Amino acid sequence: MTDAKTAAALIIGNELLSGKIQEGNLAFLARMLRSLGIRLRRVVMTLDDIDDIASDVVTLSQSFDWLFTSGGVGPTHDDVTIDAVAKAFQVPVISDPSMETLLRSFYKERCTDAHLRMARIPKGATLETTPEMTWPTVRLHNTWLLPGVPEIFRMKLPVIIDKLGKYPAFVSRAVYTKMDEGDLKPLLDAIVAAYPDIDVGSYPKWFDSSYKTKLTFDGQDQTRVVAARDAFVTLLPAGEPQRLD
Repeated sequence: MTDAKTAAALIIGNELLSGKIQEGNLAFLARMLRSLGIRLRRVVMTLDDIDDIASDVVTLSQSFDWLFTSGGVGPTHDDVTIDAVAKAFQVPVISDPSMETLLRSFYKERCTDAHLRMARIPKGATLETTPEMTWPTVRLHNTWLLPGVPEIFRMKLPVIIDKLGKYPAFVSRAVYTKMDEGDLKPLLDAIVAAYPDIDVGSYPKWFDSSYKTKLTFDGQDQTRVVAARDAFVTLLPAGEPQRLD
C-alpha cells in the first residue's frame, strides 16, 4: 500500500471543536478517496483562524499528494478559509468575474455584497466543474477547498472523482470470529509479519451475538489480500471462522 497516492483532510470550524455541530463530511471523503485508490493518511481539525489554517495548509499540502479542506468558504465573518489558503501559498485573494456572474444569476435582485464575497478565490486557483456540476469547486495546486455544509460537500465529490482519476482500487476482505482480541493477537502478529503490504484491522463487537471480533485485510493487490485472509483462517481453531466476506 506504500505506492498509493496519499491525501489529508483539514476540517475547519469553531462549531465542530465546541461540539455545537457534529462533523458530517469526513466519512464521505474517506470512502470516495478509497474508491479512487487514494489513501487518506491524516485528518486535522482546526478553528476558524487564518494563521492556524494557513500553517496547517502549508504542512499538509507539502506532506501529501492531495489536501481537502472542509468549511469556511461562505460569506460570513468566520469564513476565512479562502484568505488562509491564499496566505499559505503566498498569493493574494481576488474576486473571480465568472463566479460573480454565477452569484448574480443565482441570487438575482437579492444579490448583496455579502453574497459576492463567495466569488473570492486565491489568485491562480482553478475553478473545477463538470457538465453535471457547473457550480465551481475551487482548487489551488493540490489543495481543494470544499464547503462545510454536508449536503453541498457531497454534491462536490463527483467533481473531484472526475478530475483526480482512478488508481488501483483498494480491496477488502473480512473474517468474523467468536474469539476475543487477546486470543487473536498471536495469530494476527504472524499474518502482519508475513504480509507487511496488507493492512490488517481488528474490531471487537460487544453487543452482537453473531460474532465477537471482525478482522479485515486491505490492500491494492487482490491476490495478496485474499492470501493474507486465507492464511489467517488456517490459523484459527476448529469451529472458526463464523463468516467470511
